[in-house]
Amino acid sequence: MTQPAFVLVRPQMGENIGAAARAMWNFGLDQMRIVAPRDGWPNPGAVAMASGAGRLLDDAQLHDDLASAIADRTFVFATTARSRDLTKPVYAPEEAMAEAARRIAAGERVAVLFGPERAGLENDDIVKANAIISVPVNPEFPSLNLAQCVLLTGYEWRRATTEVTPYEMELAGGEMAPQIEIEKLAEHYESRLDVAGFYFPEAKAEGMKRTMRNLWSRMPMTRADVQLLHGVLRQMVRWKERGD
Repeated sequence: MTQPAFVLVRPQMGENIGAAARAMWNFGLDQMRIVAPRDGWPNPGAVAMASGAGRLLDDAQLHDDLASAIADRTFVFATTARSRDLTKPVYAPEEAMAEAARRIAAGERVAVLFGPERAGLENDDIVKANAIISVPVNPEFPSLNLAQCVLLTGYEWRRATTEVTPYEMELAGGEMAPQIEIEKLAEHYESRLDVAGFYFPEAKAEGMKRTMRNLWSRMPMTRADVQLLHGVLRQMVRWKERGD
């Protein structure tokens, strides 16, 4: 847990996965996770392009969906070159990797998401992240190749960790909640609010649910915080069902 996991979300070409692995290994990163690759896995094109970094591909975790790929992470960055209609902290790559280094030194588990080559991450992916990494590219040509984005982020990670000073953060509520617990909390509230008729009108329901999930991912929560919020909702439901 001394480095972030780099998560390639629905990558399209094996060659780009291999190039990303090579870029990661250039900067001492070897925690690759691959979510639903378009051309299947393993991929001979990825092996050929990795050029010496094949061990990363051998050890890479394969996941069917993004939620499972980041389930054990406590803080997630999403890379994007476009502005998004989502309220989240936005970091430049240098600032993001410095923040990642500080969090990892304090015992957290960090992931960085990279989207597919054609259009990058979708909003439904980004709402699962805690913060955004935005690269200051040419606005007339903002598209970055997957491996280029991995290379740039890996370089900033290497810079941030050559002389990083660990910091301590006192957690009154214990350790930070992993993403799987945040996801379960979001599902709990979404299901109960759905029963209560909160998501109305129907045409706005999906947008309301996305906004709610984005709210949960923005909040730095400990495991105790998550348990408390589950308990609050359960008690409210019990009170309603008693009809007091």
